[in-house]
Amino acid sequence: MPINQNVFSSVAAWRRRAVSRAVHRGARWVREAAAVTAERPGPYRFRRIGTGTRLAYPQGTVFGDPWIELGDHCIIAQDVTLTAGMMPDLDLGPDPILTLGNGVVLGRGSHVIADVRLTIGDDCFFGPGVYVTTTNHSYDDPEVPVGKQWPRSDPVAIGPGSWIGTGAVILPGARLGRNVVVAAGAVVRGEVPDHAVVAGAPARVVRRWDAQQGWQPPLRTPAPVPIPEGVTPDQLVALRAWQAAEAKEAYEAS
Repeated sequence: MPINQNVFSSVAAWRRRAVSRAVHRGARWVREAAAVTAERPGPYRFRRIGTGTRLAYPQGTVFGDPWIELGDHCIIAQDVTLTAGMMPDLDLGPDPILTLGNGVVLGRGSHVIADVRLTIGDDCFFGPGVYVTTTNHSYDDPEVPVGKQWPRSDPVAIGPGSWIGTGAVILPGARLGRNVVVAAGAVVRGEVPDHAVVAGAPARVVRRWDAQQGWQPPLRTPAPVPIPEGVTPDQLVALRAWQAAEAKEAYEAS
C-alpha cells in the first residue's frame, strides 16, 4: 500500500476518534447540565424536591408539577413520566396529588400517573418500564368509544421498602403493604399485605412471611451474605482469586 494512503488512513482514523470523544464529552455535559435537582429545577415547579434527588435527562412527560412532592435522595431515571391531573394547567387544589418518599428509585421508562392521591413510600425500588396509575378507562356505554368515556379514578398507595419488578402494572385502588415484592410483568389491583410476593396477571400472593415459620413456601436459595464492614475492594479481588484457585484444585482432585 502506498505510503500516502497509510498516512491518510491514519489521519482519518484519528479524526473519527477525536470526533467520537468530543461527541461523548458533549453528551455527558448535556446529561449533567439538564438533570433536574433541587438546586437546578429547570422548567419545573415541583411542590418539593428533596436533598440529593435527581431526575436524569432526558426527562419523560412531566406536568402538574406544583402538586408533585419528591422526597430526599430519590433517583428518577431517564424517560420517566410523572404527572398530576388529567392534563396540564389544571388547578388541583391545596393538597399534593403525587408523593414520593425518601430514597425512591424509579427505573427507566416508568410511568407514574396520578389524577387522585398516589403515594409511594420510602425506599421503594422500581425496575424499568413500571406503570402506576390511579385512573382507568370505563366502557359503561357500548355506543361511545372507550377513549371518550369518563374514566374511573381510585387512590393508590405503595408501602415503604417495596420492590416493583420490570414491566409491572399497578392499577387504580391498589394498596400495597410494607416490603412487598411485585414480580416482573405482574398486574396488581386491590390489597396486598405486608411482606408478600405477588405475581401474575391478575397478580396473586405466591409467598408470605410468617413470624413463626418464616417465608412460606420456603425460599429456594439461602440468603446472601453481606460484605463485612471495612473490607476493601482489593481484599474482595484477592478473596475471589483464592476461591477460584480452591475450586480449581478441588475439581482437579476429583
